[in-house]
Amino acid sequence: MAFTDLLDALGGVGRFQLIYTALLLLPCCLLACHNFLQNFTAAVPGHYCQGPANYTAAATNNSGAWLRATIPLDQLGAPEPCQRFMEPQWALLNPNTSIHGVATEGCKDGWVYDRSVFSSTIVMEWDLVCEARTLRDLAQSIYMAGVLVGAAIFGSLADRLGRKAPLVWSYLQLAVSGAATAYFRSFIAYCVFRFLMGMTFSGIILNSLSLVVEWMPTRGRTVAGVLLGFSFTLGQLILAGVAYLIRPWRWLQFAVSIPFLAFFLYSWWLPESSRWLLLHGKAQLAVQNLRKVATMNGRKEEGERLTQKVVSSYIQSEFTSARTSNSVLDLFRTPAIRKVTCCLMLVWFSNSMAYYGLAMDLQKFGLSVYVVQVLFGVIDIPAMLVATTTMIYVGRRATVASFLILAGLMVIANMFVPEDMQTLRTAQAALGKGCLASSFICVYLFTGELYPTEIRQMGMGFASVNARLGGLVAPLITTVGEFSAILPPVCFGATSILAGLAVCFLAETRNAPLVETIVAMERRVKEGLSRKDEEGKREEISLQQLGASPLIETI
Repeated sequence: MAFTDLLDALGGVGRFQLIYTALLLLPCCLLACHNFLQNFTAAVPGHYCQGPANYTAAATNNSGAWLRATIPLDQLGAPEPCQRFMEPQWALLNPNTSIHGVATEGCKDGWVYDRSVFSSTIVMEWDLVCEARTLRDLAQSIYMAGVLVGAAIFGSLADRLGRKAPLVWSYLQLAVSGAATAYFRSFIAYCVFRFLMGMTFSGIILNSLSLVVEWMPTRGRTVAGVLLGFSFTLGQLILAGVAYLIRPWRWLQFAVSIPFLAFFLYSWWLPESSRWLLLHGKAQLAVQNLRKVATMNGRKEEGERLTQKVVSSYIQSEFTSARTSNSVLDLFRTPAIRKVTCCLMLVWFSNSMAYYGLAMDLQKFGLSVYVVQVLFGVIDIPAMLVATTTMIYVGRRATVASFLILAGLMVIANMFVPEDMQTLRTAQAALGKGCLASSFICVYLFTGELYPTEIRQMGMGFASVNARLGGLVAPLITTVGEFSAILPPVCFGATSILAGLAVCFLAETRNAPLVETIVAMERRVKEGLSRKDEEGKREEISLQQLGASPLIETI
């Protein structure tokens, strides 16, 4: 019998599973806020050069006229953001006058920012515009580098130390580093603490999903996994509302960080995964946790009858060949695991690259950044409802492949929409982003089901590393778009379609019990191949018999 049968005997999807899942998904809501936070804290407002110190706006009673005389206009008739006249050109106050070849210079005295939408951002505070504009993208890349490092570190630690310990630490680290980011006045300190915050993203999302999946019976895993996606979507909507109400970037940073201190405090109550405890020879603690689960689910008598021997009977066939020490090489050592790992590397990298390529620069759409953030969040809801339905009734493989391919087609189709049709371009991009978000959540669940418990967290951590590499590459591809506008959508769209095709080579896991060890995984694959060979032989024999019938009748 599988471990999931034991969970069914102790109440299935009961009160414990509902409360446990809710407490794990709540932090994931605010985690989404941190992922997209720089859309607001690093927003670039309208700006132009500050006038020289020896000139004052008092030279004219009309500040608009003063601006016209000191700042050249760009091709669209807006003030040039990075240049000013070396001397005021008063002749330009005459609407019929135009001048050419006038000497200009950079903004030596700083910039004047439009504070009508954003009262303060890191761009305003540290003048991350013009020659320093790349530092803004660097800050986001440093955050994504932290996510990458965190995926590598926490993925390995969770298989060695358990799921709970890295999760609890991640809550504390995010609360402290988030508050420190809002406190310190240095851009270098900002980048350092953003890096530490990025590390916690992987520690929280990977361990939360593993704990939810490992405490959930088979019939509840799909809904639980999709609820993680909805929590991430809700977090994007929360971010839009909080950012709209709290405009100063430091207070916004603090507001979305300090709640993790509360998550840290209540996370001590969360029990460790009994699957992991049994796998690492801690059967007594696993039995204690299972008894608590039984009590919360109204099955106290069944819980009291549990002993180490009884619990072991449910998982003995799976755990007898389990290894106590694993390395990343185990993801490539055996054929079945190697196939899963190679396919998932491409899927996670492509999904993340296209997702962050669309979602991390909302100002490019030319609409209100708050409206676009809400639109990008709301579109995930119907997309995930469709994903939930298809995962339950069709399967994981078809769902992930379909959403990835559809997203790729939407991104490529956006190339052919004229630039002046911003509303259509935004709506089409939002639809593509919704498909990518849905496939992202589906592949989180799919990955957790494909890897055995023995290396599940390591496998998810390694897959997440590839996703973070995609997140790092996305802004680089977007930057290249300044030289070739066609390159970013082609890259994002083509890789999404390629990833969708790669999913077709993975096994379906719908309604299948979780595999506990590498040996069990290989055995399941071999048994599946054996059945296919037998069916093929029977079909071949049948065809031979059908082919021989006319000859027999002729004889």
